[in-house]
Amino acid sequence: MTLRTAQIRTLEQVRAFLEGNQPADFESTDRTSAYAFVRRTLADFDYHDLRKPDKGLVKRYLEKVTGLSRAQVTRLVRQHRRTGNIRDHRRGPPANAFQRRYTSRDAALLAEIDEAFGQLSGPATKVILHRMFEVYRDRRFERLARISNGHIYNLRKRREYRTGRLTFRKTRPTPVPFGVRRKPRPDGQPGFLRVDTVHLGDRGGRVRGWRGALRVRGVLRT
Repeated sequence: MTLRTAQIRTLEQVRAFLEGNQPADFESTDRTSAYAFVRRTLADFDYHDLRKPDKGLVKRYLEKVTGLSRAQVTRLVRQHRRTGNIRDHRRGPPANAFQRRYTSRDAALLAEIDEAFGQLSGPATKVILHRMFEVYRDRRFERLARISNGHIYNLRKRREYRTGRLTFRKTRPTPVPFGVRRKPRPDGQPGFLRVDTVHLGDRGGRVRGWRGALRVRGVLRT
């Protein structure tokens, strides 16, 4: 773990870490280290003796730092409460549990892509990010080129992403329909009313562009 996460020892520090929305950078990339970190954190905070809101705070912290899903963290917490330990019971070589590190710049780049192409689905966005690096050789997208669908949605929740969308989204004027100037067409109906306006200039220096209305009645004789 980094020095920043190693210094987190109180619930207040956990809360400040989550509210600060800073990416958690871990050097370890294996599942064993992730499980060890979860086990150590649960013990350090006496998790099972905490109040329910504080338990939720610690679980959010574990999700963010390790990259594990909420369901995975919940399963590990239950295992720890039942056995006092956390073991990996899955077969096969350990998978990568600590996900690739995504920075604030990555979140801003994702916001830029979503603004340019519209907020597409995770798989469609993943294809665009992959092509930005592999086809167009834009090295800014090197990490995002191999991002998972789940992490695309996670990045969209980040404060840096929301800030990026506000930055790239320019004001889009909304057309407001006014009157339409055209020749009246009574379509054979009597009593059709036509209103014309005449520009009368400024009025007393107080009202500019004064216009007078002339009512012209369209009469149809049968």
